[in-house]
Amino acid sequence: MRAFLLAAGLGKRLNPITLALPKPLIEVSGRSLIEWHIDKLVAAGITDLLINCHWQAEKLKAALGDGSARGVHIRWCDEPLLLETGGALHAVASDLGDDPFLLISADIWTDIDFATLPRVLAPAEAAHLVLVNNPAHHLRGDFVLGANGQVGLLAADAPSLTYSGVAVIAPGWVQGWKPASKVFPLVEPLREAVRAGSVSGALHPGRWTDVGTIERLRELRAELE
Repeated sequence: MRAFLLAAGLGKRLNPITLALPKPLIEVSGRSLIEWHIDKLVAAGITDLLINCHWQAEKLKAALGDGSARGVHIRWCDEPLLLETGGALHAVASDLGDDPFLLISADIWTDIDFATLPRVLAPAEAAHLVLVNNPAHHLRGDFVLGANGQVGLLAADAPSLTYSGVAVIAPGWVQGWKPASKVFPLVEPLREAVRAGSVSGALHPGRWTDVGTIERLRELRAELE
């Protein structure tokens, strides 16, 4: 299985830290956010990685190189223009291979065990999402999860959950997108797939933090250190 780590964002809400450092290189408890993910991927037997980069790309590459120091092989996907999450995936569609791949937002911290995620999807399945309980900053949530494991759109009569930024994706689904622009968020085709009933999911009840603000970074560091 291959993994694609999204690491190109600007991290503006973490200024001034991210004025000189890409968000995935922010350290918590002795390791950068992206190193936490890489080490967990190695533990799950996943060592073939694609990482997209834009902001402070040279610092990301200098810190991780080809990945051999951490037991992985990294292929860098440079984005001269920031493509957002959907555009980033579509840009590397031809490099994703034929088998489902693991998608990870590099600026989260979680104790999700990547080895427990499915490595095979049903023929008509576009994606399998890892969902979490809604954090205080996103109480509305993103999707609902049925008892059969099918992900649905938000509904007034069903409790919502938040997409964690971790998913198993069918490359054929990505290769079939026909976006109107090169720049677009993943949520656009994802909602279409959810509406079509082709997305499954599971709730992760453990630790998860979207390290999007200085306050959340401080809270995570305090919890781990």
